[in-house]
Formats: sequence, C-alpha cells, structure tokens
Amino acid sequence: MEFSECPVFEKEVESRDGIFTLTITEEDMSGIYPGMIRYTLRLFFRMREIAVFRTNTYEYTPTDPLDAKGAALKKAAEWESGIHAEIDSFPASLSQRPAPRQFDIPGAEVIIIQGSPRADGNCSILIEWAMESVLKSGGHARVIYPHDMDIRPCIGCYQCYNTGTCTFDDDMSPLIAAVRSCSLLIICTPVYTNTVPGGLKMVIDRFQAYHAERSISKGVSGQKGLLFSVAGREGTEHFRCITSVVVPFFQNIGISGCGQILVDGADRIHDVRKVAGLREKVESDVRKCLSGAANRSAGN
Repeated sequence: MEFSECPVFEKEVESRDGIFTLTITEEDMSGIYPGMIRYTLRLFFRMREIAVFRTNTYEYTPTDPLDAKGAALKKAAEWESGIHAEIDSFPASLSQRPAPRQFDIPGAEVIIIQGSPRADGNCSILIEWAMESVLKSGGHARVIYPHDMDIRPCIGCYQCYNTGTCTFDDDMSPLIAAVRSCSLLIICTPVYTNTVPGGLKMVIDRFQAYHAERSISKGVSGQKGLLFSVAGREGTEHFRCITSVVVPFFQNIGISGCGQILVDGADRIHDVRKVAGLREKVESDVRKCLSGAANRSAGN
C-alpha cells in the first residue's frame, strides 16, 4: 500500500561541518486503521539522508500529553540541539531501526507452528503425519515451537506501522522471516480454556508487525494456511474459540485458508491414531494446500 507524503515542516541548521536540513512529512494511513497519520522526520546532510524517525497517531493513548506531530517536532528539536552542540558522535546514533539479531530459523516450503507444548501429544501426531505428507510430495517442512522461544507479548504500541518492524528484538524476527518465505503455513493447536495456548497467542499477536510490513510495503501472495486442532471435549462448538482466533490471523497476514481438521473428543479417544481416516485426511489436505500454493508472487 502506498501513501502520499505531505510536507509539514522544514528547517536548515548550520554547523561547523555544513548545513543540515530537517524535514517532517505526514501520511494519511487511514487505509490501514481509521484516522491513522504517520509523521516522518528526516535529517539530510549534503543532499544525503542520514537519519529517519517515524511515529504515528495510534501510538499515543488518550491520557498521553504528547501527540504524534508533537513528538516529531520534539525529536526535530532534539536533533537540532545535537547539531548545535557539535557532538562528534552525532548523528551516528540516530537510527530508529534496531540492528538484526545474529540468529536465524532456516526457511522451508512448509512452516508448522506447533501450539502444543506437549512433545508427544495428539497434536504432535497430526504434525508428524503432515510432515510425512510434505516429504512424500518432495517438499521440506520445519516445525516451530513457540514455548521454546524468547518471545515477548505484544504491547499494542503501533510502532511497527512506522518502520514495518517490531520495537522488540527477540525470536519473532526469524519466525516472521520463515513465514514470509513459506508456501504453506500450518497452525496446530489444542484447545486450552476456550482458546489457543498462551505461547501461540503471543506469536499471533506479534505477527501484527508482519501486517504492518505488508501494509506499508510489498508482500507475497498465494500463500496458504491450514489449521489443525484437538479438543478434549466432544462437540464442534469447542472449536469456535480456535477458529475465531486463527482464521482472522491468516487473513491479517494475507494467507488464504485452505482447510481445517478439527478433532474433538480426545479425552475419550485418548489417541487420535484410533480415528478412522484421520491420517489420510491430514495427508490429503496437506497435498491439496501445497498444490494450491504452488504459484506465489510478489505484489502490493
């Protein structure tokens, strides 16, 4: 999604090294959220952009004495003071974007986010079948366990809509990178107190940064999403909580849902391998989704 920048502020600042130029522009981002305005402060020296600061109206709460435009102007004043002070390190420390962490999650055609912290439970059986189906199709799958990762909960700061990246520097960055490059995303989750487990919910919430990235820059298309879920109690009504979380999650990051496998009554069945035709259903749905995700492309 592209946004038009309108100038709201410009100032030249003299220094011993030459003239710096400060500019502030605003962008109407109502296409993402109603009334969202993003302000971008830029610092130029000898026609070269050397620092950028962004902030948006959704960052500021009703009780916050500062607003987005005021924050941009305040930051501009701070930068101007730094120029006048002629500090040798200025403006080397002005970058808003954090340096990338020095680790990675290797990419794969199929990324499986395993919401269950039980390594040998029914969800793990479904995932094992899914991985075997991927291998039979000549592909490669990687399983990711949120409960083993260093992931902070989303705090709803909306700063990701300034840069397309989260303000937190933790294990979500490589996870988003892995999902960005996959063809099929599988979410596997048990039902915990009428919703997904806490670790998986943190992951889903933190993918808001990926939504921001896709909203302000180009993103892939043609990715597919598949949902597996297991409930101890009998009755499909126990999955309403799961689908109401996962389906919007897929939609939020531009992934088209291509199937759901919901297994109820696990407390009685105990072992999902006893469910007739379930393995075949898992393998068939994985193959179908992989076929539908064969043609991916980049777009807005």
